Amino acid sequence: MKQGILIPVYKHGETVCPLAEKLAVLELPIIIVDDGNNSETKAYLNNFAAKKQEIILVSLKKNLGKGGAFIQGLKKAAELGLTHVLQIDADGQHDYARAAFFLEESDRHPDKVICGYPEFDESAPKGRVTGRKISTFWAVVTTLSLELKDVMCGFRVYPVEPSLRITKVPFFNRRMGFDAEILVRLYWKKVFPVFHPVKVTYPPDGISNFRIVRDNITISWTFCRLFIGMLPRMIPLIACNIKRRKAKL
Repeated sequence: MKQGILIPVYKHGETVCPLAEKLAVLELPIIIVDDGNNSETKAYLNNFAAKKQEIILVSLKKNLGKGGAFIQGLKKAAELGLTHVLQIDADGQHDYARAAFFLEESDRHPDKVICGYPEFDESAPKGRVTGRKISTFWAVVTTLSLELKDVMCGFRVYPVEPSLRITKVPFFNRRMGFDAEILVRLYWKKVFPVFHPVKVTYPPDGISNFRIVRDNITISWTFCRLFIGMLPRMIPLIACNIKRRKAKL
């Protein structure tokens, strides 16, 4: 088992470098994906990577969205021989101190995806929290299971090989619906989740890449596709979920 860290970056150059500095204590390769940032941010990231041996910078010419950037980072992880990567958002919202524990959990459960269950403070926008609950409801529908407690948190440890294989699905959402789609599709392939809490804060001066209208429409369309994809899988999913429930008794 060979672990690493993966951080897609778009408009968060000022927060990702301090975050990477803190994560460097884990002594793991850190893949930073420059997702088509402006020239100033590109220069900033290049200078930072040049000074840090553990940083592997992947530069994209144009913005591909979080999912697209993640996929390019995942390809680099495979090239480096990594088996698992901790993906953490570049904006600094997640409690990075949980990284070591999540990686240890991945070591214990290498065939599973270790997922963050967000613990919000008072800074969390109510609209975003409500949107997450709606997404989780549709994840339950598309997996016929209550195991997916949250599908939007970007703090997860992924097994590289099955995740990379899943992202080759046609029309795979490469933007804000990515976090939900990959978790549902991993579940379909019997790569099951293990959830642990992680604190999430929204800094008052933070930069959000979420566009309320566009991204909510995209996420809704993603779940429409997943619902249609669930229908021919319904009987196997029901059988699998019954078997898993019996095994826990």
